Amino acid sequence: IVTNRVSYRAMQAWFLSNDFKGSAIEIRSIEEFSWLNASYSPVVKQLLDSDARVYYFGEQTSQDTISEPKVRNPKYLSLLNHFRFYIPEIYPQLEKIVFLDDDVVVQKDLTPLFSLDLHGNVNGAVETCLEAFHRYYKYLNFSNPLISSKFDPQACGWAFGMNVFDLIAWRKANVTARYHYWQEQNRERTLWKLGTLPPGLLSFYGLTEPLDRRWHVLGLGYDVNIDNRLIETAAVIHYNGNMKPWLKLAIGRYKPFWLKFLNSSHPYLQDCVTA
Repeated sequence: IVTNRVSYRAMQAWFLSNDFKGSAIEIRSIEEFSWLNASYSPVVKQLLDSDARVYYFGEQTSQDTISEPKVRNPKYLSLLNHFRFYIPEIYPQLEKIVFLDDDVVVQKDLTPLFSLDLHGNVNGAVETCLEAFHRYYKYLNFSNPLISSKFDPQACGWAFGMNVFDLIAWRKANVTARYHYWQEQNRERTLWKLGTLPPGLLSFYGLTEPLDRRWHVLGLGYDVNIDNRLIETAAVIHYNGNMKPWLKLAIGRYKPFWLKFLNSSHPYLQDCVTA
């Protein structure tokens, strides 16, 4: 589990004081990875740039300094959001890894994912282009020749959140260098919409193996019409979107799938409820 220095000790305390059926839990703080700096990573350089902060937060007035800033979405200023592109460097000895976002519930054993044949691809992911909305042209700026000359606008999008990464194939294809290239090209922030998925679509283009949809069911943080049978048979359900299950604005019919894994009698959780 990778977190930041703000949450590091709380994370350690939680996992040391609870039983996880023999699983080995390693908590890492992103600050300890000193190689992830502005001289190596274009995205670190961009996140430190004052113009980028104005872009994400909007122009601030003197009044804004004592009230809430005009936030577009502060998660885009979090390096943790981009850390997924450096997994082979975090674990140089590993050959394959299952990546999970922090807003998922694992409902079934994921062990079979490690024996899936990715047919030489780097990324195993569930495709999301059942509707036209999730094709490449919805995420990328195809009016820019750098994009239109290299990518198919009708190519099918896929999802971060539950991914199988073949790290041997990743290193061979040098995916992190691809990611750096596209971040460099996007210095003016005109090539794609905000977020980490668009540069992921570029970096893993031609290197993604479609997974059975039952491995990863998305949309529980924004789509009110997901079939309960699909959710119940899914290996991983993903509360992507703004209506997270721990928030009051969560979609009510999906909250039980999250809450059933919480021990409401735990003193830490009781403190959260009363805080």
